[in-house]
Amino acid sequence: MSTGFGHDLNAYDAAFAGQRTERSSNRTTPRSPAAKKLVEILAAADIRVNGNRAWDVQVHNEWFFERVLAEGSLGAGESYMDGWWDVEALDQFFTRVHRAELYRQVMTPSMAWLALKGRLFNLQTKSRSRAVAQEHYDLGNDIYKTMLGRRMQYTCAYWPGAATLDQAQENKLNLVCRKLGLRPGMTVLELGGGFGGLAHFMASAYGCQVVSYNISHEQVAYGRELCAGLPVRFEEKDYRDAAREKERFDRVVSIGLCEHVGHKNYRQFLELAHERLKNGGLFLLHTIGSNESATSTDPWIDKYIFPGGMLPSVTQLGEAMERLWVMEDWHNFGPDYDRTLMAWWDNFSRGWADLRQKYGDRFYRMWKFYLIGSAAGFRARKMQLWQLVLSKGDVPSYVPVR
Repeated sequence: MSTGFGHDLNAYDAAFAGQRTERSSNRTTPRSPAAKKLVEILAAADIRVNGNRAWDVQVHNEWFFERVLAEGSLGAGESYMDGWWDVEALDQFFTRVHRAELYRQVMTPSMAWLALKGRLFNLQTKSRSRAVAQEHYDLGNDIYKTMLGRRMQYTCAYWPGAATLDQAQENKLNLVCRKLGLRPGMTVLELGGGFGGLAHFMASAYGCQVVSYNISHEQVAYGRELCAGLPVRFEEKDYRDAAREKERFDRVVSIGLCEHVGHKNYRQFLELAHERLKNGGLFLLHTIGSNESATSTDPWIDKYIFPGGMLPSVTQLGEAMERLWVMEDWHNFGPDYDRTLMAWWDNFSRGWADLRQKYGDRFYRMWKFYLIGSAAGFRARKMQLWQLVLSKGDVPSYVPVR
C-alpha cells in the first residue's frame, strides 16, 4: 500500500513477518470469547479480523485478543511491537479506530491508574520532565537526522504552497516569525528549543538575538553547533529556569513544549512567559491540542514515546490564560500534521537500513506504530495543531497572519 510519498509501508514488515514463530496458522475468524468480543468492537469501525481489505487486522498470535482486552492500548501497542498482528494500511486502520473512538470500549486498571495519578499528582515536575528528554529527545540524533529533513524541525510543518517537507518546514519558520512581527535587533526568549532550527532562523533570517531553553542535552549540543557565530545563547535547563533571566524580551515563543508542561503547570508556564515579556510584546504558543480535557495521555505513548506528556484542551488553556493574556489569534492547522508525520515516516522507512543494526526490529515496529498512529489521530480530527498569539492587552491591534 502506497502512502502517497512513494514508499511501501510494509516492505520491511513483510520480511520481519517471515521471521516470526506463529502460534496459529488459522486465518479464519477466531472463536474464543475474547476474540468474539474484540471482533465485535472492531466491527464498529468496519475492521475485520483476518479480512482481505487493506485496513483489516491480520492476527498471527491468538493471545492478541486477550492481551488487548486486558491491557487496552498498551497491550495493542506491545503486541504489535512483538509481531503478533499486522495491518497492510496501518494509517487507514488507525483512522477508523480514532473516528469510531474504539479506545472508549476498553478500560483497563492501568488506564484508570494513569488518569488518577494525573489528577492527584504533578507528573511534570522538573525531575520528572527529564525523563522525556533522556528517553525520547536524547534517543539518537541519527534517527532524527534521517527522519526530520534539512532544518531538523520536530514539530508540525505548514504545507500551503509547499511540495516537499523541507519547503513546508521553512514555511512554518517564516509563519512563526511573521506572526511575531520580528525585526532586526529584537530579543527573543525561546522556551523549548528543539534542535535549534527556529533560533537559527530568527537570528540569521530576521536579525534577532535569541536565548533558548531546552532540557535535552543532545538537542542543545546540536543547536550550539548549528548556531555558532550567531547571537544565540542556549541554556541546557528546564523552561522554568528562565524565570531567573534578568532582562525582559521583545518576544517570547514556545514551539512544541506545552505538550510536556502538564495541566497542573499551565498557569505557571503562562505566568512565566508573561513575566519575561516586555510591555507591548507578543507571545506565540505552538502546541498539539486535544478536543477534550484530560489529565494524562495514552498508556502506550506514556511508556514508550513521551513519558508524562499530555495534550492541553481549549478549556484548560483558556482557564490558565484568564486575567493574564489577551487572545490575539488562535490558528488551527491540525491536518498539516497528518502530512508531516507521514513524510517523517517515509524518511524513516527509507533510511531504516542504516539504523537497523543499532536499534533492532522491535524499535522499528514501535516507531511505525507511533508515527502512523499519530498521523491518523490528526486525520480523524481527534488532535489539533494550534498556534496562539497572545499579548498583555497593550498592543493597539493585531492582524492575523497566515
